Amino acid sequence: MKLTEVANRSDEILTEVERAIVGKRSALRLILMSLLAGGHVLIEDYPGLAKTLAARSFARVLGLSFKRIQFTPDLLPGDIVGTYVLRREKEEFDLRPGPIFAQIILADEINRATARTQSALLEAMQEGQVTLEGETHPLPQPFIVIATQNPIEYEGTFPLPEAQVDRFLVRPRFGYPTSAEETDILSRRITRRSPEETLKAVTTAEELLEMRKALEDVYVDPDLLEYMAQVTATTREHPSVEVGASPRGTLALLLLSRARAALELRDYVIPDDIKELAGPALVHRLIIKPELWQRQVQPEQVVQTTLQRVAVPKAERWTAPAR
Repeated sequence: MKLTEVANRSDEILTEVERAIVGKRSALRLILMSLLAGGHVLIEDYPGLAKTLAARSFARVLGLSFKRIQFTPDLLPGDIVGTYVLRREKEEFDLRPGPIFAQIILADEINRATARTQSALLEAMQEGQVTLEGETHPLPQPFIVIATQNPIEYEGTFPLPEAQVDRFLVRPRFGYPTSAEETDILSRRITRRSPEETLKAVTTAEELLEMRKALEDVYVDPDLLEYMAQVTATTREHPSVEVGASPRGTLALLLLSRARAALELRDYVIPDDIKELAGPALVHRLIIKPELWQRQVQPEQVVQTTLQRVAVPKAERWTAPAR
């Protein structure tokens, strides 16, 4: 697949998803870039802001199989990955696969389950497989986890460990709609005369994999690779930061920059791609020093300060050199 096809098909995907979700194109675009880059998404926002609807809409429009897992304190790892069941007539054990055997998994309110249950996702997210009773089972591809969590509720929740948060490529937020957008939501509900918009599949699993493969043709100048590495390294030296972004954050910045370039009909990355996506790629990977919480120092501020400190490389052209 050519990059022009990737850009055109991506626009079709966003247009179709926006039939269900009003006024959140920038957040939806970030989610799509993450899916194209092969990453997982953690949507953190207040209740009722279309987090679940976004995951379900992308599954329908991308033509992928979809399973929703409602995380609760009594949820067990076996409820996610599945288990072996004895069939007495054959005197053998058969695998009863759990809901994780789908292409898009909605881990709804992921922070309500215990750490033991949350960890059942780690192998699946990192390696695209699960291990049961010593046997490894591959998951359907593409495999994508879209998790949600509420940032204001702490009672009865179990915060995700940093190692698991680090495995999400981005952590977007939708925010409240404007008055005009909220009016549009009401008008659309009256017009369609049903609770939800009926979306059509724009692509297939095979085509999404081809779109991912096409991103490998996006050229990144060595100076820009060094720029990405410097941005990430500088976050580790920031005086407000206890733990800076890991090399996985640098890799996330590379993957997202390539995806943005493709959506912009370019076969090469420019500095603006990196500056635009440094926040989404790095913010959720930073841990602010505890003594600075009272001063309300935010990771977003750290990333913006870092971008101001690191010199942007200059070049006449960022395209691949002629052969």
